[in-house]
Amino acid sequence: MSEPGDRSADGESRSPWLRTGFVLAAAFIGFITVIGAVLGVTSDSPGEGSPTTTTRTPDTGVVAPSSPPPADAVADTDARCPELADSSRDVPASAPAGVTWTLYESVALPSSKKAGPALVGKGVARCYARTPVGALLATSQISVRYLAADEWLEVTRTQTVGAGRDAYIADRTEAERTASPDEGGAVHGQIAGFRFVTHSDTIAVIQTVWRFPDGRMQAATTTALWQDGDWRLEYPADPPDPVPVDSLAGYTPWGGV
Repeated sequence: MSEPGDRSADGESRSPWLRTGFVLAAAFIGFITVIGAVLGVTSDSPGEGSPTTTTRTPDTGVVAPSSPPPADAVADTDARCPELADSSRDVPASAPAGVTWTLYESVALPSSKKAGPALVGKGVARCYARTPVGALLATSQISVRYLAADEWLEVTRTQTVGAGRDAYIADRTEAERTASPDEGGAVHGQIAGFRFVTHSDTIAVIQTVWRFPDGRMQAATTTALWQDGDWRLEYPADPPDPVPVDSLAGYTPWGGV
């Protein structure tokens, strides 16, 4: 099985969404999921789709249990986002403070009371501050949830925009319809660091480093656009491939595991 961004020598499709064996990969986030009859994702959480919240403690730097973030019926995507406390326009030069890491389908995702997501429920996590930290949290959350969530279609339709979105929905729908029940399992990347390429009130381009279980790392570039009162993940027609990195030099170390 090839990792996102790898070019297989055995004739795999170039599509970043569908490859041999119904591999659904978002090549621009360095995270890979194999589709079986349903989305075959291994979860470390106590119940399917049930997030387990962990917090990196400042003393030891290890992850310790914490209370899960508040959740409500976020399926109502028309609910108005509350005003968040984060108003800093400064691009973070170190790991943002006050971040809680939640294991969602085995991937540690960041959240903050000040910067979002303010509304979390089912597969959707939304309502982020219109700040660099808010954009960073949005790209981290959405890029995993539109792949791993049972409600991936709702996540994709409400939290992504761009020329490639409809093709992704069509390709994935067909893959799930025709996938063999014998196929399953997943290889998860974990967030290891980030770097801002650019940021304004309406756009944020962020490079995120993802670390895989075998120690390999990839840097992937994502773009968040501020539309209709929240950050949305841009899904371009031709997502850029992630690039291998040997270290976190030039990136801000950041992660929940």
